[in-house]
Amino acid sequence: MAWLSERILGLVNLLHSIKDRDLQWRQDNQAQQAELKQQRILAEKALEAELKKQSVQLEHEIDLLKTRHDAELSMYKTRCKQDIKDYQHYLGSLDQLKESIQKSYTHLPESVALTIHHHAKHLLHKMWDAEDHEQKIRYEMELIRFMTAVHEDARLHLENAGLRKLPESTLNLLQQQSAGQNESAAARL
Repeated sequence: MAWLSERILGLVNLLHSIKDRDLQWRQDNQAQQAELKQQRILAEKALEAELKKQSVQLEHEIDLLKTRHDAELSMYKTRCKQDIKDYQHYLGSLDQLKESIQKSYTHLPESVALTIHHHAKHLLHKMWDAEDHEQKIRYEMELIRFMTAVHEDARLHLENAGLRKLPESTLNLLQQQSAGQNESAAARL
């Protein structure tokens, strides 16, 4: 039994010496630990301040982007509305063109007037849908040339008191453009 109590006493002494060393180490390093704790607190505060600063900057940048986006969207909507108005005016003028042909050439079958009108609308659609600016200009020039020919034919028909039975310049342009499209299609094959 003495043996057991010696062992227990040795174990208790060992635990006390470990606790004493730990306590001694804590006392020796207390200043350093307090300094490290203080530095950690300061670093956390600095990080928090930096994050707040960056958050404010990001909010400002987001607000600027939203403002810029809203302005661009508004301008784009305005442009689209104006484009729609312009397109409607184009379509209205093409309808007037059809009526002018029908009034000038009353003997002309309605299908010819509709074909001329359809071709003018086709040119308008190609011009409107063109992605490339140069291509858009080229289609616009074709449309102008075609509409000028139609108006010129109608004017000449009225001036010559109906001696010209057909809108010859217009029909010639239709034939030329049709031949040009056929050549382009054959070249692609």
